[in-house]
Amino acid sequence: MGYDIAAYGDKRPDYDTMLWELRQDEAEASAFLAGLATDGRALELGIGTGRVALPLARHGVSVTGIEGSSSMVDQLKRKIADESVDVVVGDFADVAVDQTFDLVYCISETFFLLPTQESQIACVRNVAERLTSGGQFVVQATVPQHGLFCKKESTHTRHVGEGSAVVTARRHNRAEQRVDVQNIVFDSEGNTFHPLHYRYVWPSELDLMARLAGLGLVSRTGDWNGSGYDASGGYVAVYRKP
Repeated sequence: MGYDIAAYGDKRPDYDTMLWELRQDEAEASAFLAGLATDGRALELGIGTGRVALPLARHGVSVTGIEGSSSMVDQLKRKIADESVDVVVGDFADVAVDQTFDLVYCISETFFLLPTQESQIACVRNVAERLTSGGQFVVQATVPQHGLFCKKESTHTRHVGEGSAVVTARRHNRAEQRVDVQNIVFDSEGNTFHPLHYRYVWPSELDLMARLAGLGLVSRTGDWNGSGYDASGGYVAVYRKP
């Protein structure tokens, strides 16, 4: 199944209205990240429509974001006229910016959108090159759930409303740690398809990628508020460059 990572955003021209796909943790995430941006600058990988970058900028942090989807960039640019947010269009695995940062971050499993282990390893290495000494790399991700491994193919209902419903179908390639997803939205205007393909990374694998890039694990918590990590769901990992 062919897939361009930019297609994730290009298939979502009204991303901010897709509440079934969004986390509601902007306040917690931006407060956490602001505390790490000691030089007042941060780089976001896969900035999207600025769900976290914009509130982070309101904390006084100057944010640069990399985004591969022209649709996402257009949606973001409509919102950043008065914010300290800059956008670089490109593949975030390349981390193609000409600055260094005390903070680089990647939220909401966006790191998993990199399609291969090689591209994920390259991304972390490129992040390390853009970090200052003592700079930190923050990744918000999740531990794959048991249900993913029960069947090669599965479906589940994500949302049911008065005028719409969202059903997700997925196919799992265990050997490649790859999941092909089709989110189908049913509403009065018909059916809309929102494909998503990702390669999940185990926490220990992410730690190894960081170590290969010269970064050390500082902490792994269950959320932005610092709750305990129990390997049962989402987490926030922080890595530091010596």
